[in-house]
Amino acid sequence: MNTEIIEITNNFWNIRGSFKIKGLIDIGTHASLVKLASGKFVFLDSLTLDNDTLEKVNRLTKDGDDLEAVINLHPFHTVHTEWMHKTFPNAKHYGTKRHLEKFPSLNWEEVKSEDEKLHKLYSSDLEFSVPKGVDFIPEDENLHFSSVLAYHPSSKTIHVDDTLMYIQLPALLKFFGVSDHLGFHPTLSKVLQKRSGAADEFNLWAKEMAASWAGAKNLCTAHKGNILENEDRDLHKEILKAIESIQIKLNSHRNKYT
Repeated sequence: MNTEIIEITNNFWNIRGSFKIKGLIDIGTHASLVKLASGKFVFLDSLTLDNDTLEKVNRLTKDGDDLEAVINLHPFHTVHTEWMHKTFPNAKHYGTKRHLEKFPSLNWEEVKSEDEKLHKLYSSDLEFSVPKGVDFIPEDENLHFSSVLAYHPSSKTIHVDDTLMYIQLPALLKFFGVSDHLGFHPTLSKVLQKRSGAADEFNLWAKEMAASWAGAKNLCTAHKGNILENEDRDLHKEILKAIESIQIKLNSHRNKYT
């Protein structure tokens, strides 16, 4: 798999990779490399890197010596987990509950990616947010909505997997007035917890996330692209628009579980 490393700022790099649905439709995937104030680095998510990208990462991290941790943020993004453990054995590896259960023989840290304890550990550099009102690890493994979102205030960059998706459309469609789309993963209605109040909890979480991270200028999504500051976009408004677009789904859930 070919990968591409994109310098978002001088302390945040997003690495783009390929992920094909049934081997046909490439919806993309990613990981991000963050330089902490200490000078050490952390990876957000796992990704198998091609030789050129790995060489660049090794150059930044002094052959991995300065890579402090790999933090896996999506419970169903597990394809590249073993490669990261093998390639960076000296880093601390954090995973969700599902990562630890799926790969029990790997050298995991005890604290999980969704745990507040880990979030506090990196609170001087990163902010984390776990969606509320939805199943984080649903029984149906085809529902990939939920993940731990991460915000790096220093670079003003949000890193997110499936929860938010940014679809970049072909130039031909843009010519006809159809614009790129930032929105929540379409499986939201299937992962909202089947109880009263779940829709309100998710709605409140989304609005609080948008407000807390209103200063963000860059958004890196696994599927399928990025919104960057140099594109002169109002990211905060686009996130609010995405929240507004799910109100019909949330109202339907409220009506069903009143």
